[in-house]
Amino acid sequence: MALPDLKALAAALDLLPDQFRGPGGVAGVVHEGRVIARRAWGHADVAARLPMTSTRRMPICSISKQMTCALLLDQCGSPEVLNPLLPDLLPKLQGPRPTVAQLCHNQSGLRDYWALTVLHGAAPEGRLTAEQGLELISGARSTHFHPGTAYSYSNGNYRLLAELIQRATGKAFGPLLTERILRPAGMTTAELSPDTSQQVDGVIGYEGNDDVGFLPAESAITWIGDAGVVASLEDMLAWEVWIDTTRNDPAGLYSRLSAPVTFADGAPAAYAYGLRRYELAGQVVTGHGGGLRGFCSFRLHVAAARLSVVVIFNHEASAMGAAEGLMQAALSLPIPPSLPAQGWTGLWYEPQTDLFLRCRDTPDGVRLNFSVSSVTLRPVTPVRAEGPGGLVLEREGAALVMRRPAENLILHALPVRPLARADAAAIAGRYWSEEIGAALLIEARDGAASISFEGMLGAGPVERMYPLAPDLWTVTSRRAMDAAPPGEWSLRICRDALGRVEGLVLGCWLARSIHYCGPQADQGR
Repeated sequence: MALPDLKALAAALDLLPDQFRGPGGVAGVVHEGRVIARRAWGHADVAARLPMTSTRRMPICSISKQMTCALLLDQCGSPEVLNPLLPDLLPKLQGPRPTVAQLCHNQSGLRDYWALTVLHGAAPEGRLTAEQGLELISGARSTHFHPGTAYSYSNGNYRLLAELIQRATGKAFGPLLTERILRPAGMTTAELSPDTSQQVDGVIGYEGNDDVGFLPAESAITWIGDAGVVASLEDMLAWEVWIDTTRNDPAGLYSRLSAPVTFADGAPAAYAYGLRRYELAGQVVTGHGGGLRGFCSFRLHVAAARLSVVVIFNHEASAMGAAEGLMQAALSLPIPPSLPAQGWTGLWYEPQTDLFLRCRDTPDGVRLNFSVSSVTLRPVTPVRAEGPGGLVLEREGAALVMRRPAENLILHALPVRPLARADAAAIAGRYWSEEIGAALLIEARDGAASISFEGMLGAGPVERMYPLAPDLWTVTSRRAMDAAPPGEWSLRICRDALGRVEGLVLGCWLARSIHYCGPQADQGR
């Protein structure tokens, strides 16, 4: 492997403030255990004119997950040791139970609890305590797929891991993480700061963009294990140096975290122990991103090149795109050209996940809306488009086949007839979900439809809903406690043999196939 192109890397770093516009950010690169670049630009607090520096700590959010898994391996040796403790944390779960290893690999099938906060009536700026988070997770009655058969990102998996580690060791998670993982890795100022309402080192996270302006983001959630670590760029570069230092030790924690993992059927898994494994421009990468309202982060490691990149913004922009761009510049990797798309625009329904998908032709390729956020695929033939992580779309007549190897899924989506207008009054009313113990209310007024949710967290704000096709609606949820928010929910109306409404199914990629009965089934509860 050739030495990094320091000139190209410096040029790419110079472009970051303009390419990913916002109040401030930091970025750094490690090669062969040595820091070869670091940058800090903009402001940590624009009102106070406080400059951003490489020593100011910011939330690294879901990057914390790999550190949670490292602590588990350090303290317990293997996930299986904790299996006997798990049933007590999932007392209502029926059917096959996940193992602790499946929690580590996001193969549990448990619905994401941050997505469920929306359905439990959370205010986007409301407070969620550690106890409430655990109560929400422990209320699960089912999984949205058989554990071990597929992948689905679920923050609750790692919240459970943190609780299991505490119960097994009898020690508080934060101090133990600092003692056993953060300080040995040379992260001298990193620590667990689980309450997001607590400002650290004067750094403010911002929502917005240059078109509407930037405002301080409000967040008051508590997360432990799934996120919660705050770290400076210097801390994160130390983490990458530690990874390189321990690279030849098969018993080393990062070697164990990044070891190959499979699904129950033997298919290789692209995610395990809080790390995503993928290929970019022919390079095998391990890494992870993180997001909280007002913050975005990403770190990646290319073992073959002994190269690591870290990017953190105190605003919401693609830290992943920035980190990958720096990696490609440093290693002089080609960027594949984007091709225009033709004939892909349309709407489909996928029965296995009970979700709709939407495609749109763009100059950059096929824009697919299906999971948490949109993704662009590159057309390679008139009937095939390829995207990140091995994602493939193939047209089979009017139908679509979607191959998602990272999730171990092959999905067959059926075309639906778009509907510009629907009679919302026909589905208006109150619905109840036994699965999650929460209600929703659909209202119709002068041609407009709206939906609101009520549950253990209160009565949430009214959301918009719009018809897509006969008995198929979209519910928008662009603001939620967590970032990124669930985005679009698929709402499918269920009818009896006489065509009368008997309930509905609501779901998003993070929390699928939640059944509600109604529209008056919960009267008197």
